[in-house]
Amino acid sequence: MPTAELLRIGTVRTIVRWGDPVLHRRAKRVTDFGDDLQEVLADMFATNDAAQGAGLAAQQIGVDLAAFIYDCPDETGARRVGVVCNPELELPVGTFRRLESADEGCLSLPGAYHELARPAVSTCRGYDQFGERIELTGGGTFGRCLQHETDHTEGIVFGDRLSARSRKQLYRMFQDGADQYSDEWPN
Repeated sequence: MPTAELLRIGTVRTIVRWGDPVLHRRAKRVTDFGDDLQEVLADMFATNDAAQGAGLAAQQIGVDLAAFIYDCPDETGARRVGVVCNPELELPVGTFRRLESADEGCLSLPGAYHELARPAVSTCRGYDQFGERIELTGGGTFGRCLQHETDHTEGIVFGDRLSARSRKQLYRMFQDGADQYSDEWPN
C-alpha cells in the first residue's frame, strides 16, 4: 500500500525495551509483502509518530521481521519517509569515510542519549513495502537512521557500539527518567 496510506491507518503499539530478546537477535527476513506486513508497517509509522522518533524497526514493536520505517530529515533538511525490508548497509571506506559525532537515542530506551560517531553518509539497499528493490543514500539524521535501524535488524542496539563506561552513563540516564515512560509507552 502507498506510504501515504500507511501513514494514515496505523495503530500505536507499545515499544519493546532493551533487554527483550527480540531486540538482541537477527530478525527474520521478510518474504511475504501482503496485508499482514502492511498492517505492521502502518502500526510502525503510527508508533514512531506517537513517540516522536526518526525511525522504528519491527522488532521494536515485538515483531521479528527485518523491516524498518523512517520519517526524518536528510542532510539538506528534506523530509524522507519510507520503508526498508531486508536492509543491507553500505558504509564509506578509506578516504571517503568521514565520521560525525552526535547524540543518539533509541525509542526502546526512551529518554537516554549518548554521543556516538557514525559515518556521515550511508547507503541502504533492500525492498520497499511492495517488495520492489530500492537503494537509499543520505546523510544527516536520515543517514544515521539508516544505520541505526539496520543495526536493529541485525540484533544490535546502539548501546552495543558504546564503551562500557558510556553504556553505564546511558543506562543511568534512562533509569533517572524511567518514571516518565510507562510500560505501555507511547500509548
